Amino acid sequence: MTAVPGWLWWGLLPAGLALLHLFHRRLRVSLAAPRVPIACSLDEHGVSGETVTLPARRGRRLAGWWLPGQGRGTVVITHGWGANRELMLPLATPLQAAGWNVLLFDARNHGESDADSFSSMPRFAEDTEAALAWLRARPGMADAPVALLGHSVGAAAVLLAASRRDDIAAVVSLSAFAHPDGMMRRWLAGKRLPFVPLGWYVLRYVEHVIGHRFDAIAPVTTLPRVRCPVLLVHGRDDAVIPPSDAERLHASRGETPAKLRLLPGDHDLSRHIDAEMPELLAFLEATLAEKAPSARPA
Repeated sequence: MTAVPGWLWWGLLPAGLALLHLFHRRLRVSLAAPRVPIACSLDEHGVSGETVTLPARRGRRLAGWWLPGQGRGTVVITHGWGANRELMLPLATPLQAAGWNVLLFDARNHGESDADSFSSMPRFAEDTEAALAWLRARPGMADAPVALLGHSVGAAAVLLAASRRDDIAAVVSLSAFAHPDGMMRRWLAGKRLPFVPLGWYVLRYVEHVIGHRFDAIAPVTTLPRVRCPVLLVHGRDDAVIPPSDAERLHASRGETPAKLRLLPGDHDLSRHIDAEMPELLAFLEATLAEKAPSARPA
């Protein structure tokens, strides 16, 4: 076999690096979340509240809505990938009507919030904690009971955020995945990319970009570290994240008081969540109300 001259390797190296750079760029574009605009104001929705701006990491700012209730506690809602705060109003308004304050916000690169270099589940968690910091700075809110509610990637993010804190009274997780590796493998299969060697490289590259190992941030890792009651809700017909993920997540709970509720419906649960609102409200009543210092308006 004839050896390849050294000068040829040096000639091919720039071309190989250029192709790798192009691959990384295309990968980032493929993985970027779409930005869905806010279509209507709170007034147009007939909802009582105010538009707020929340400071976030890296000098960014988040757009949000503050919906005051009757001071029973506050629910901070984190939307899913490619969604926005407006799409979570069907959950927020029943909570407000039941007396809870509700804080909704757009994650970076979503809705009306600032752009950033990339989105990731850990950055959703950072934005959730930015919302908590804004909330805690409000008069009378430093020690008030707070619950986190998230959907899909937002659900994984609130579990991650709650696992780092001891001031969260309850967590409601809607359609969470069990592990990012499974989500990424399903995405790769949808793109018809072979896992070996390309898919494996993609997963390692994503871990490098977001600055976290998947094992460290996976909901199956963070749920057992959550120190408050958790309600896991998942659709039996979810084709995006299979219900087996919810069962795996529930099984990982350890000593965390977590309850699993499988519903009819798909990933967004929008057609069936109304029927579950009484149970969701009862869960919050049992976990937040007992910690509320008073029933005065916020």
